[in-house]
This record gives sequence, C-alpha cells and structure tokens, in this order.
Amino acid sequence: MQRRNIDYLLISLKGIAMGAADAVPGVSGGTIAFISGIYEELIDTISNINLSLFKVLKRDGVLAFWRALNGSFLFALLLGIVVSFVSFMRLAKYLIEFHPILIWSFFFGLIIASIYFVGRQIKKWHLGSISALIIGAIVAYAITLIPSSANNEHPLFLFFAGALAICAMILPGISGSFILVVLGAYKTLSDAFHDFDIKRILIFASGALVGLLSFSHILKWLFKNYHNVTLALLTGFIFGSLNKVWPWKITESVMVKETGGILPFSDVSTLNNLTLYQQQVMDFESLKVVSEKSVSAFTYSELNNNIDPQWLPAILLMVAGFLTIFILEKLGTRNK
Repeated sequence: MQRRNIDYLLISLKGIAMGAADAVPGVSGGTIAFISGIYEELIDTISNINLSLFKVLKRDGVLAFWRALNGSFLFALLLGIVVSFVSFMRLAKYLIEFHPILIWSFFFGLIIASIYFVGRQIKKWHLGSISALIIGAIVAYAITLIPSSANNEHPLFLFFAGALAICAMILPGISGSFILVVLGAYKTLSDAFHDFDIKRILIFASGALVGLLSFSHILKWLFKNYHNVTLALLTGFIFGSLNKVWPWKITESVMVKETGGILPFSDVSTLNNLTLYQQQVMDFESLKVVSEKSVSAFTYSELNNNIDPQWLPAILLMVAGFLTIFILEKLGTRNK
C-alpha cells in the first residue's frame, strides 16, 4: 500500500486516539482502531511478525525487512499510541478524580457511536451472528460487574497483567485498562508511569508484547474464517461495556488500602459516591472502589445531598464523543 506523509500523520493521530482511550478504564483502543479503519491491517501486521521476517532481513536487507514488517505503518501508529498513553494516563488520573462525570460522558458518547459504526459493517445477519452479538454483550457486561482486586506489585504478576490487558486493548469494547483495574494492577502501572519507574514499565511492556503477538493470530483467523460472526461478537462487546462508562454511579463497597479490608461505603460516608467523598477530604489513595452501581443522573443527585449532576454538560460531551467517532470513521473511510 503506497502512502503519503499525510497518511502517516493521520495514522499517528489515530494512534493518539487509541492511546488516550486505552489509558481510561472502560474504553478500548481497539474500538478506535476499528472505527478509524485500521483494525484489520493492524491485526494482520502484528500476526505477520515471526521468525521468517528476520530471514528476510538477513537475505534481502533492512529495506525489504521494513516493507515486510509494514514498519512505517507500525512506527507511525505506535508513536501516537505511546506518546498519548503515557501523557493521557497522567491526565486521566486528574480527570477521573476531579471531573468523573464529564470524562465518562464523553466516552459514553464515543462508545454509543462505536456500536452503530461497527454494527453496520455486518453484512449478513443470521442465527450465528445474532447469538454472537448477545453473547458478546453478556460477557462484556459481566466483566464490568467484576469487583476490583487489591493492588499487586510482583514482577511476574505485572508481566501476566500486561499480557492479559493487551489482549483486551486490541478487542473493540473490552477495555485493557479496566482489566488492569479488575486485576488490581491499574494503580501500580499508573504510579509507574507517573514516577517513570522504567523497571516496572518494561516488565509490563514485555508481557504486553508476548500477549499481543499471540492473540493477534487468533483474531486474524477469526476475521478470515468467521468475519460476520466476529464483527457481531465485537459489537456485543462494545454494547456490553456501556455499563462501565455510565457517568452516574453510586459506590456500594470499598477497600481500605492500609488493611486490605472491604466494607460497605455507607460505613465511611453519608455520601453515596467515593469520588465525591475523596474530593471532600482530598484523599484519593486510602480507599478504592470494589463495587458500584449505575443510576440515573437525578438519583445520583438525590443520593448525594442534591449535588449538581451536571447533566447538561454531560449530554453535550456525549454528543462530542459521538462526533469524534463520526470524524474518525470518515477519516478511516477516506483512507481505505
């Protein structure tokens, strides 16, 4: 595929969007890749990385190796992902702590648009694709209900978390960062990026590399042999993930970081949302959400001393998220 410099710039911009999405628990960079028209090329490129590529390097030289690798595409995309992920993970911490309703509203709109744009690519609906859609939605929804685990900083655990999270990151609808939250590794990793802990970052990245090279072969095979069913399954994943990014939630139970004990949030505060309590006491480290439940904006306000639910800016940001996906989809269509 012959590309111009402007095409590689667009690929880097898509990478930036993917990295930003993957930095937030609840949003999948795979969804962005799918909508922006580079998903299948990305899977094909990754799955083609094997020992035969190095034979090309030895036999035909660096230029032939780079072409066989689809190196320019990978470099442009990874540059955007890495820069965005490292930067946005630091920003995401602030946004989730101080403006949770607004950031989740933006991503809710983004995912709503993703359901439409991915779903419409299914060419033929039949029992298999409908079943895959339902199964995908149920699985993704069930994942959003899994209570979070305590933090674990062991190197082997971080390696395993990297391998599992990267598999989720390249699946539309399944958030790699949320998998890290469930495993109890998200804070460990975000702290590593915040503190530039190179050792932990490299351990996580090594696990991610192993997981990526392995899982991409499975995805490539699924797209080749069961294209419509795979699309339906991924659409279900995206639909089921909506629960995680719903902006208004009440906290049911929390974990005390110091002791590891889990207790009802009602034992901690008269408020019904951990973030609101953390903003009140300016302590975002001592307690961690274990389980929470989505509610309406008005119920959220009523249960939290009639606080402003920010429903108008939330709706505007949902629309902005939807339009962001619309623009990415148009760019993807234009460059196919």
